[in-house]
Amino acid sequence: MGRINTNVPSLIAQNNLNRSSADLSTRLQRLATGLRINRGADDPAGLIVSERLRSEIKGIGQAIDNSERASSVIATTEGYLAEVADLLNSIKSLVVNSANTGGISEEEIEANQLEIDSAIESITRISNTASFAGLQLLNGSLEYVTSGINAANVAGVDIHGVQFGTNSSVAVSVEVTQSAQTGALFLSAPAGALASSVTLEIAGNLGVQTLTFVSGTALSAVTAAVNTVRDTTGVSAGLRNGANQTSGMWFNSIGFGSDSFVSVRKIGQGGSTFQTYSAPGGTATQRDEGRDVSAIVNGALATGNGTSVSLNTPALAVDIDLSTAFATAVSGTPTTFNITGGGANFQLGPSITTSQQVGIGIQSVAASRLGGTTVEDARFFLDSLKSGQTNSLLLGRAAEASQVLDTAITEVSVLRGRLGAFERNTLQTNSRSLQIGLENITSSESKIRDTDFAAETAALTRAQVLQQAGTSVLATANSTAQNVLRLLQ
Repeated sequence: MGRINTNVPSLIAQNNLNRSSADLSTRLQRLATGLRINRGADDPAGLIVSERLRSEIKGIGQAIDNSERASSVIATTEGYLAEVADLLNSIKSLVVNSANTGGISEEEIEANQLEIDSAIESITRISNTASFAGLQLLNGSLEYVTSGINAANVAGVDIHGVQFGTNSSVAVSVEVTQSAQTGALFLSAPAGALASSVTLEIAGNLGVQTLTFVSGTALSAVTAAVNTVRDTTGVSAGLRNGANQTSGMWFNSIGFGSDSFVSVRKIGQGGSTFQTYSAPGGTATQRDEGRDVSAIVNGALATGNGTSVSLNTPALAVDIDLSTAFATAVSGTPTTFNITGGGANFQLGPSITTSQQVGIGIQSVAASRLGGTTVEDARFFLDSLKSGQTNSLLLGRAAEASQVLDTAITEVSVLRGRLGAFERNTLQTNSRSLQIGLENITSSESKIRDTDFAAETAALTRAQVLQQAGTSVLATANSTAQNVLRLLQ
């Protein structure tokens, strides 16, 4: 048909040429940017998924950085604690040296005391100055804050980790369900004295001693003799009912718990009537062990050790030293206190949720906070070893000073170990797992959004050919109208 007002073949050629040009433009854009999806129209569903993956990639990348920063904080803290440990060990040697009063003079003890004073001041100085990028590490800024502790029931609390969730504080309830006990043996003597001569072997956690008594020795004298060597045996003695010698006497281990024991047995000749029992009217025995306290902490059974309990759950990790009075009585009434804040909180995951955060408490190592030990029903810390204080070497209290010092050394060692375990088992493993996740998610995002250059190059060639062909066809379609002129000749 010879029409000139409407050139349908030209319109068809234009339409296909426009499509070829748009396709060519798309291929050029993808090859230029390296992305298959440059705008929502390229792949709406793919854009949504890839943007979510990109968000996860950013979060995981920052979580990896957070883990590495946390590892640096922990490593720095552990380095400062290593110096504190060295100072404590040097104090230990000075205390042991000062106990050798038969071999050193008073002047030497005074010199040792001066060294101890200097070392204790250095420990407190480290506590006050240890920092990381302005973050104080060992002055108590990173330990958990408590309130409402009843000192009559709780002698000390060391909180390792708490999950607050959406709560501003966490309540802690401790109820003793089984009392702590010492190792105990009972000796009955209706006459208030030993019925025959006997040689006894007294053994406890600290060692063994033998004591010989003649027939008729009053129980009060036996008690006094056993208590004289209590520092070398770990066994004390006392009359059952105050001054009433006819009521019998007790042999007790100094410490509480299953690690403490008392052993009293006769050796050699004599003592045919001597016999100790598990309790008045109980079974005959020569040895008895103590018992650890058992307690329920926030509804969970805690692990007992002497008069101390420990709980390690995802929600709460804590060590609690109970007072002797509270740990040795089952009253049915719990003691409570609150954890109101504090601690070092590390964001280790890409999402800000409690499950992806880890808290850890780093207590102060100042001399007034380190080495808490109960000695003769009084609580002492490392600063009690300084001149003029209760456990100063100048007062001849080397044994008490050694107890406090041993506790301080243990506390620092345990803290270093706990920080090391946190760095190795939590931070490093978290960083490695996040790296794996980052690799896989990045690969997935790349498959959705990145350009496949091999495929796009082939498509570019096709688009170029189609564009050239379309241009040629359009030119041909436009020239067909010229053929009408031949009809007019």
